[in-house]
Amino acid sequence: MADVMLLLQDMEFGWEIVLGTFVGFCGAAFGSVGGVGGGGIFVPMLSLIIGFDPKSSTAISKCMIMGAAVSTVYYNLKLRHPTLNMPIIDYDLALLIQPMLMLGISIGVVFNVVFPDWIVTILLIVLFLGTSTKAFFKGVETWKKETIMKKEAAKRQESNGSGAVVEYKPLPSGPEKDTKEQEMSIIENVYWKEFGLLVFVWVSFLALQIAKENYTTTCSTLYWVLNLLQVPVSVGVTAYEAAALFSGRRVIASTGEQGKDFTVLQLMIYCVFGVLAGVVGGMLGLGGGFVMGPLFLELGVPPQVSSATATFAMTFSSSMSVIEYYLLKRFPVPYALYFILVATIAAFVGQHIVRKLIILFGRASLIIFILASTIFVSAVSLGGVGIVNMVHKIQNHEYMGFEDLCKYGS
Repeated sequence: MADVMLLLQDMEFGWEIVLGTFVGFCGAAFGSVGGVGGGGIFVPMLSLIIGFDPKSSTAISKCMIMGAAVSTVYYNLKLRHPTLNMPIIDYDLALLIQPMLMLGISIGVVFNVVFPDWIVTILLIVLFLGTSTKAFFKGVETWKKETIMKKEAAKRQESNGSGAVVEYKPLPSGPEKDTKEQEMSIIENVYWKEFGLLVFVWVSFLALQIAKENYTTTCSTLYWVLNLLQVPVSVGVTAYEAAALFSGRRVIASTGEQGKDFTVLQLMIYCVFGVLAGVVGGMLGLGGGFVMGPLFLELGVPPQVSSATATFAMTFSSSMSVIEYYLLKRFPVPYALYFILVATIAAFVGQHIVRKLIILFGRASLIIFILASTIFVSAVSLGGVGIVNMVHKIQNHEYMGFEDLCKYGS
């Protein structure tokens, strides 16, 4: 702790840090609740308010996403599913998506170098507006279901004439039995086999990335070999989980009956979306939750489980990126430590407050509306920054075409 405080003394505290802290705190709190990480708010804040260059902003944004994700996952590791006898994190769903997410991030990093900024900006605006709109309508649908549930519960209470308070059931699709969102010890609540496979993917990717950065030159034969070795690792683990889901040996229990019968086409589509989420994260320095959150909701995953599982998957990808950026010395350590601390505290506070609000108002749909709002704000902020940069380049007659990856890394 003393070493951390010593490092923080190298920071220059001014109005920029104060305002950035407030914006970052709000972004981490809402982003962690929605399961999207908050990178769409962090990057513009670090660039426009604090004054970091784009590369440093992206790197510190990943640090903040990691801090918020680790805090949120620690908070969720002890929690049980609101109505089912399982953890709030769906480990089978994470095992299906996370390896594809990691592969997508590697592809996205390459696209970030090669694609011109205007294409990235257009894709970002279209994707984020689309997913935020979809999430909003999903929230409205869930709100209506919750309203019907509350009315039916009130009618049952009146017919019983007991006057007893009817216990809130967080999920409209949950079973009839009354269960509470309980806490258990982490040892008992984690599915260690699935967790071990996820750690294996993380360690494998990290080792390949470190070897690629330190022992190869861009576009050399060894560079491409190490890149391609990521494919059998990610596809192998995902294929193992997909085969188990297809055969019925495993189920994505949090989706109810939908999670017990998968077609090959469905599993392939989910994997493609996992890669897409990673590509978006790699290109923009964000967490993949901007795609995973709405995807999980469409699969029928309850809002609480969707947020917890998306954040759990992002923890692996963001931590790997932070280690890589640190080895490449892409960010100033004092600022990174400070904003990690801000994001960690904000995520824990956000999770605690929203969980209390859900129980108080009986509305799990609050999580979906927070998700939709965070994605929309990110679309506006990142899209706005991207458009301003495009206009600046046009005025200065700068090159706006595709870049050469091999030339960039030389």
